[in-house]
Amino acid sequence: MKNKHSVKSILCLAVAGLSAPASAYNLYDQDGTELNADLEAVLGVFSSQETYNLGAKSSAGESEWQEGYIKYGLSGSQGIGSDSRVYGAVNLVSSGTWGDGDAGGITSGNERETALEDAYLGWRSGNLVPALGEDGLDLSFGRQQFAIGDGFLINSDALNFGDALNGPGLDFDRGGAYWLAARKAFDRTAIARIGGSEGLRAELFWLASDNKAQAEMELAGVNAEYVIPEGTFGLAYIEGLDVDDTFAPILGYGSRDGQQTTSVRYQGNAGIENLFLSGEFVNQEAGEGSDENAKAWYAEAGWTFSDVTWSPSVNYRYSSFDEGFDPLFFGFNRGYGTWFQGEVAANYAGPFNSDATVHHVGLKATPSETLSLGALFFDFRDTAGGSGGLDAQEVNLYAEWVAAPHLIISPLLGFYMPDNSAAEGGSQIGSDTTNTYGQIIAIVPF
Repeated sequence: MKNKHSVKSILCLAVAGLSAPASAYNLYDQDGTELNADLEAVLGVFSSQETYNLGAKSSAGESEWQEGYIKYGLSGSQGIGSDSRVYGAVNLVSSGTWGDGDAGGITSGNERETALEDAYLGWRSGNLVPALGEDGLDLSFGRQQFAIGDGFLINSDALNFGDALNGPGLDFDRGGAYWLAARKAFDRTAIARIGGSEGLRAELFWLASDNKAQAEMELAGVNAEYVIPEGTFGLAYIEGLDVDDTFAPILGYGSRDGQQTTSVRYQGNAGIENLFLSGEFVNQEAGEGSDENAKAWYAEAGWTFSDVTWSPSVNYRYSSFDEGFDPLFFGFNRGYGTWFQGEVAANYAGPFNSDATVHHVGLKATPSETLSLGALFFDFRDTAGGSGGLDAQEVNLYAEWVAAPHLIISPLLGFYMPDNSAAEGGSQIGSDTTNTYGQIIAIVPF
């Protein structure tokens, strides 16, 4: 990864971990054969003055913990004619959590694990199918990541529980590194991508999770997009095919088997420079054992003042999630606040993109090519079945700094202001006072 990449793109690739390895070092590139060494190391240090009762925490007090992971392995490709290529990767991830465990009681601080992460093989058509354009057909199989749009519904399998919630016959532990989401690959996949970077394109996918925190869901669907200079229009259909019968009822995912989720979305500038628009509407029909259908949607608009010093931008977003809405595999995609809304609320205190309405305002400025500064505000309302138990406000202040070609640092300071304590129907243990929360993430890509 080169330091000329924007701060936003580096952070999203390195932390969110999209479909390709975040960084690679070329070992061999000759006669159509390419081999890369993949290496990425991430460390996070976290502190929260308050704790939350949605996991294993039961007493008030400060939590301090650390998370880290190293991802390492090989990736490469081989040309086989008409510019078509076979490609693949094999990577391991070693991860851990130390200290008190996170503020929500998902990790204990004792997690350590090394396991296979990526193991996939694919083929891109090159110019073999002229009607579809260059690389207009892409087939891949194995352990890999997969995302739709900006991650509102699927942004890989990135939920990383620790051992704090384990019990007799229940092992949720995925190696810790809960915030960093060290592991992101689906266990088994079959993905067909048809079309190029413009016009009509589609993805057909089958995904199987081995993540106990997701009840080992198996799902399939189609994602169709129409890409024009003014933006991208998308339509997705996702059907749940199976879940683990032991974990699904405990997690409230019993209706995932047979669940049908349909989404329409748009993201772009509508042909107006400096304008940003994004929105998605989701209808979800429950599967077996439930008739509780649900909806979720959001609308966002932003403006970048490109002629002003530091090119500041401002965004407003309103999102609404019905009670019983299943947010599936949502995740961090295009920056802080998508789709983890509020660092404390989204990770430890709730709500978790269900049973709530959220007002969000984001401000961002870029003093230099290697530094950006931001402020986020969230207002959570209509939570906990309309009782307001998890109603709260949160402010996050953050920076993204490319300190060196192989070092990215992102500190964040958060202030979480719940309306209720745990005793009053909320989740913050002991009080409803403002929680001061801090984290600093260091990313070492190669």
